Amino acid sequence: MISDFAAGNYRFIPAVFQYSAGAAALPGYEIERVRFDRMPPLAEGFARIAAYIKAAGRPLTSFCACELRSPAAFTDQGFLEFNQHYVKTLAEWGIYDGKTNPVARSNVCPRDRSAGRAVLPCVFLRAAEHECDNQIFCGRR
Repeated sequence: MISDFAAGNYRFIPAVFQYSAGAAALPGYEIERVRFDRMPPLAEGFARIAAYIKAAGRPLTSFCACELRSPAAFTDQGFLEFNQHYVKTLAEWGIYDGKTNPVARSNVCPRDRSAGRAVLPCVFLRAAEHECDNQIFCGRR
């Protein structure tokens, strides 16, 4: 089942509360992937993402995917606590409604774990400059 997230100009495949199973641009929009020069800590990363999206003239609801990095695998409780913090940010941005999360995401533990919990690339939607068919599954384009 595919659902539309009109506030973000994309559709998504619902999954679990932490993330969706993929996202695709609605007609007239395209996906833009932004990569940081260095991995910022999670809170700083989301602040920078918000600033970038706003500077592009887009609403925060256009945020449709990200790639997160962790220094080690989470325990079940640690993963739950992390995700509660993460979806709180999405709720503040008008994306997560308490039940459904349209944002696609990947989570990995890189060999260089010095960055701690970090956000690397982010993805958002902008008005299309040309006709395209953009999709993201499991946080990858």
